[in-house]
Amino acid sequence: MLFTLWKKLAGVDMNKLLSLTLFVIAITFSQVSVAAKGVYQTPADFISQAFVNITPESKVLWLSKADKSAVADILQHKFNRMRIRYWQADNQTVWVLNEIGKEKPITIGVHIKNNQIAHFKVLTFRESRGDEVRHEFFSQQFINAELNKDIRLNKHIDGITGATLSVRATKKVARLALWLNTKVVD
Repeated sequence: MLFTLWKKLAGVDMNKLLSLTLFVIAITFSQVSVAAKGVYQTPADFISQAFVNITPESKVLWLSKADKSAVADILQHKFNRMRIRYWQADNQTVWVLNEIGKEKPITIGVHIKNNQIAHFKVLTFRESRGDEVRHEFFSQQFINAELNKDIRLNKHIDGITGATLSVRATKKVARLALWLNTKVVD
């Protein structure tokens, strides 16, 4: 059998075979990259799930210079936006925030109830790697998390090998949403 295969390959141009092999490998890896990207839930669906009876109108939190500085400290980079949209009913808020993973924004929904995270979900993932953060086994770690006095999460969030930057982005968004919540809930 090995002799038959060798005989067949002997008549094949090795440059064409190498080119074909490289093409197949490139297609395979490009499919892996595309597989990581996706919309897992729309912001509208996330928001409507958070509120039982009726989805409240969106509100806007205007950020002062001091607020922008605090946000920049949490995100570890400059924050230029002047306002952030949110939804609120009673002691609950919902935030749909974006944070850069490695190169592209990850859209995350955070539902906060009584100053704790009630639901946390990656809504849209645009990176080629690190999409493991979208799975429930990861996002469940944020449930009941709140801020301590140092504006850090009071819970340890386990990382994921190969998704370090995505994990960091999700932790920043969780902290930011909890901090923003303190600005709008009495």
